Amino acid sequence: MLDLKIINSVLEQLEQERGIPKEKVIEAIEMALATAYKKEYGQKGQIIHSKFDLNSGKTEFSQVKVVVDESTVVFDPTSETEPKTRKKETGVEGESEEIEKDIFNPEHHILLADAKKIKRDAKLGDEIIFPLDNKEDYGRIASQTAKQVIIQKIREAEKTAVLKEYGEQEGKIVTGTVQRIERGNIFVDMGRATGMLSYEDQIPGERYSQGERVRSYLYRVEESPRGIFLRLSRAHPKFLEKLFEVETPEISGGTVVIKAVAREAGSRTKIAVASNDSHIDPVGSMVGQRGVRVTTVMSELGGEKIDIIEWSADQKKFVEDALSPAKVLSVDIDEMEKKASVTVTEDQQSLAIGKGGQNVRLAAKLTGWKIDIQSAQGEKMAEAGENVKNE
Repeated sequence: MLDLKIINSVLEQLEQERGIPKEKVIEAIEMALATAYKKEYGQKGQIIHSKFDLNSGKTEFSQVKVVVDESTVVFDPTSETEPKTRKKETGVEGESEEIEKDIFNPEHHILLADAKKIKRDAKLGDEIIFPLDNKEDYGRIASQTAKQVIIQKIREAEKTAVLKEYGEQEGKIVTGTVQRIERGNIFVDMGRATGMLSYEDQIPGERYSQGERVRSYLYRVEESPRGIFLRLSRAHPKFLEKLFEVETPEISGGTVVIKAVAREAGSRTKIAVASNDSHIDPVGSMVGQRGVRVTTVMSELGGEKIDIIEWSADQKKFVEDALSPAKVLSVDIDEMEKKASVTVTEDQQSLAIGKGGQNVRLAAKLTGWKIDIQSAQGEKMAEAGENVKNE
């Protein structure tokens, strides 16, 4: 006899702490008991179902038989005269196909004529249910089988619940606690699943210790034999976008739109924004009063520098603004080669190019144009953006 107090306690705990519906666990128990019954007392080919009453603790067992006749089954598979296939019309005149028949098993099948004696309107393919005797002693092997099936079903139900929970959070910022660090990868305890910040998804220079809380962008939920695995990132351009979305009501409200992002995590980012309302300044909205919004985002990113520019449909202006803080003399556009030739004065060359070519490189990424920087005398100073694509 199953202990109802223990079962009810387990069901409530699983539902409250793990989000596993009570019905799923009862279904697992019924399947386990049916499996155990068949293993101990059943016959080959039997289909056995069980119905568990959570209030009384009693279990009712039943056998299911499928209604068949000579057109759907083979009665003697060794017979040379009885074919093991049957003809089925294909719908094309004069054509038919052969279909394999099941071998008749009295434990699995019931003849149509016999089924009609039990159920007057029975037809081929119907299921006829027969009650079975209850057995109190399932035996050691059967009990072990039941336990294994229950554990398996609970794991499946839990996995489904976890997949649903984190699937809804995919594409959002999540918070977890550093569990351990292995070979440069940071494993994060997310509660009901483990997340990983790979070396490539971390911001260069950041260091974490066990137990420390960390915010990151959940970009993929993976299902593996070992459970649910969450792919996290702090280097992803979307992480920066989501941080601004949290800080800027105009973005979450849809008034201000982020059009493009070019990011070198931990160092510098360029972001292009536009407004759907002519009365709202998109750059000012992102920066915030006294720079509080952009400063908050920069702090989360370890002091990463952020250049915010207004997106423009005028490609010359867009390229010019993307090279800020440098002042540009002129921009010539080659539509065929998707190339922009930019002229700057001598004192603006270093600003336009940036340390290690970073400024022009990010500008090229942001705009999608290959950018050549040249002096007023026509001398090429830098080139960036070949085969560049927007983030």
